[in-house]
Formats: sequence, C-alpha cells, structure tokens
Amino acid sequence: MAKPRSYVLISPCRNEAEYMRRTLDSVVAQTVQPARWIIVDDGSTDATPQILAEYAAEHDWITIVPKADRGHRAVGPGVIEAFYVGYETITPSDHNYLCKLDLDLELPHGYFESLMERMEADPRIASCSGKAYFEDASGQMVSENISDDMSLGMTKFYRVAAFEALGGFVREVMWDGIDCHKARMLGWKAVSWDVPELRFNHLRAMGSSQTGIYAGRRRHGFGQYYMGTGPLFLLASAVNKMRQKPYVLGGLAIVQGYFGAMFRGVEQHGDVELRRFIQSYQRRALLVGKARAVAEIEMDRASKWSS
Repeated sequence: MAKPRSYVLISPCRNEAEYMRRTLDSVVAQTVQPARWIIVDDGSTDATPQILAEYAAEHDWITIVPKADRGHRAVGPGVIEAFYVGYETITPSDHNYLCKLDLDLELPHGYFESLMERMEADPRIASCSGKAYFEDASGQMVSENISDDMSLGMTKFYRVAAFEALGGFVREVMWDGIDCHKARMLGWKAVSWDVPELRFNHLRAMGSSQTGIYAGRRRHGFGQYYMGTGPLFLLASAVNKMRQKPYVLGGLAIVQGYFGAMFRGVEQHGDVELRRFIQSYQRRALLVGKARAVAEIEMDRASKWSS
C-alpha cells in the first residue's frame, strides 16, 4: 500500500552545475521532503557529478544514477530516456506521487505539500504543477504564460495510478503536452495553478535551446506537428507567441518548425484517436476559449474516469 504523502522525484540532468545548487537547496528546504530523489546524471562533463555527490552524502534519500554519455544534450526523447533510467530503479507503488523535476528551478518552500493537498482535494487530477516565472534584465519576475490546461514539463507532478493508466511518457518532443491531452481523453484532469505558493523561478528560459532561442522555438513547432496539432490552431498559437520576446521572429520560428516537419512528411504520433481528440479540443478552444473547452471535456468525460 502506498504511504500517505509519499512522493518520489526523478531528475534527468546533464551539465547543470550553473543552476543545480539552487534546485537542490530548494528541495532540501521543502516543508514535506521526498521519500526518494533519483537523479540521473546523463553523461555530465562539468562539475555536476561532484555537486551531486556532495548532496547525496548529506541526504540519504538522494540517489545518483550515472548514465553513459551519449555525447550531446538531447531535449525531448533524450530527457525521457534518462527519466526512465531513474524510473526503473524505483517501485512506483511504494509512493502516491512521482515528479519529473528539472535541475534548473528554484521552488517555493511549500511547493510539493501544496500540490499534494490540491490532488487530495480532487482525485481526478492526474498531473499538476505550479507556474514558471523567469527573471528579466530589470530583475522583475515574468510569467512564462503557460495555460492552465497543462502541467509544466519541468516539474510535472503525477499521481502514480494516473501515470500508469496513461502508459507513462512518450519518448519524443511534446511529451509534456501529449500526456495532458491523453489524461483528459481518459477522463482525468491536468492542470497548473498561478498562485504565489506555487510560482517557481525557471532559471533557464523555457523554449530556449543549447543552440539558441530560435532553435528552441522551431523544436516546439516540430513537436506540435508530431503531437497532431491542427494548422489553424498552430498559427493562432504562433501569432500569440509573437507578442513575447523575441518578438515576431520567435513565432515565425514555431511556424517554420511545424510546416517544415509537415512538408518533410515527418511521422506523427501513432495514436490516431488521441490526435483526433486533440484537434477536436483545439477547434473548440478557438471558438470558446481554452478554459471553457477544457471544462466541457471534463464534464463529458467524467464517466470514463476510473481511480
């Protein structure tokens, strides 16, 4: 039987020495600490292994799992591959919750306790998170503007039973959107909340890339195509993104990534039913807005949910 309030963190990481101490310290300072924290070192070549060894020596609930160096950072499939290296070292049923946690975040002290309280209040929530903010050049904290219908991939907190019902993560770019849509298709809920106790500092800007912000945006467009996003919804999303830095060009990079994949005939996610579900939701969202479209799905799919 799962332990009350028991959660496990799994953190794939590669060359995170610049930010990781702030993440490590913020987890150590949580009001409810994890039962275990599995950190998969995915072939780091900087000071990451030394920093991890230091923290593991101080906290017996931190376990470091080394992974052979693939020779490069691989966002999307590489990250999920590393996540599963850590997942295979645990017995999921020992815990109520699990979280895929990046090592470039600074979390508020009561972050995980608050998430668990909210999930206990609504057993249909499969996956949830707080909201990501980043510090701009003037020192102001700026929201990354992720919609409420998505749990954020850098700190994706899951009910173990839901994670298993969904079949886990897809090993491709947009894994962190596909899972939320599939959860709703099966009658679960996916959500994130923008409240002070759940706002965290994302130390590396989302949508960026080791090769630059535009590469990150093109990757996002590719991922939207792979997931099954319809062209009209993609264009509306890209136009909305043009209002954020880098203005205009960032949105155009998303369009380039999407239609580039389409014209190359890239294979899409193999779950045809899910792709149709996603496009149906997107068409409705364009007409009535995301919040109402999600509410309609949650009401319509309530009978499909099974705890």
